[in-house]
Amino acid sequence: MSSDGDNNISTPVAVASCVAMALFYVLILYAPTVILRLPSPSSFYNFMIRRFVCAAISTVASLVFTAYILPIKSWEASLILGVFGIRKDHLWQGVVYPLLLTSLIYAGSLVLNLLLLLESWKESGGGCSSFSKFRSFVQAIPACILTCVSDVSFWRNLVVAPLTEELVFRACMVPLLLCAGFRIYYAIFLCPILFSLAHLNHFREMYIKHNRSYIKASLIVGLQLGYTVVFGAYASFLFIRTGHLAAPLFAHIFCNYMGLPVLLHPRGKGLVSAAALAGVVGFVTLLFPLTKPLMYNDRTNNCPCWLGYCLWN
Repeated sequence: MSSDGDNNISTPVAVASCVAMALFYVLILYAPTVILRLPSPSSFYNFMIRRFVCAAISTVASLVFTAYILPIKSWEASLILGVFGIRKDHLWQGVVYPLLLTSLIYAGSLVLNLLLLLESWKESGGGCSSFSKFRSFVQAIPACILTCVSDVSFWRNLVVAPLTEELVFRACMVPLLLCAGFRIYYAIFLCPILFSLAHLNHFREMYIKHNRSYIKASLIVGLQLGYTVVFGAYASFLFIRTGHLAAPLFAHIFCNYMGLPVLLHPRGKGLVSAAALAGVVGFVTLLFPLTKPLMYNDRTNNCPCWLGYCLWN
């Protein structure tokens, strides 16, 4: 990282701001009962709605705070949104390519699902019976969509959590760290450490609410934090390389939907493991080619960086 005096934001200010935003993102979840002394929610639905509101408040506060302390010389809406990676240009590239790249990690999971689908098709006898089941499946899609939309867990895992976390831990923190003089790879690996702080409250839930032992809760949360750090680094990498918030956002949604990647499974006589290995090799091979900055940005105003830091300093 750079420590010279030419940066508009000092290193301590940037780090302190990021830590404060991470802590605020977590602590505000407990504000209604601890600070405001509101009664505990009467249902899981009300509990999650309260958390959605808290997450939204912390996200908006972080965005406003970041925009205030960043040395942005113009308050033009497109420029400010662009700093946060919210852009409409090259949008399909920012969604499709990172999503395809992320799906390679889940090659084993996707092959396993395909094998299960084929087994189900064989058990049904194939032919007309399978066509009838397929037609029933298609007819059930609208009802399935309505069920998902009315499920508060769906909104938590695939909408609110990915959106608010990416806005705070990528859109806000990455510009602060880079503008403070951190090298790109320092920022990539520092953000996920702060990102993991947002998941420490899971230990409390495991230990107290689910009555898990201290050791078991620690192991479960430790695994979650490890996965969170790895994904956080990858999401920060996508954000910096593409300049699009959509890149880590849709990758986040996809990962939340898929869960942990399947690497080993008895079905398929090693086919799942082979697919998982091939997916990892493909991911490593295509990681940089599929995230070339020029695929997602046009060089304008003689500025080679998508955030325009070279114009600020």
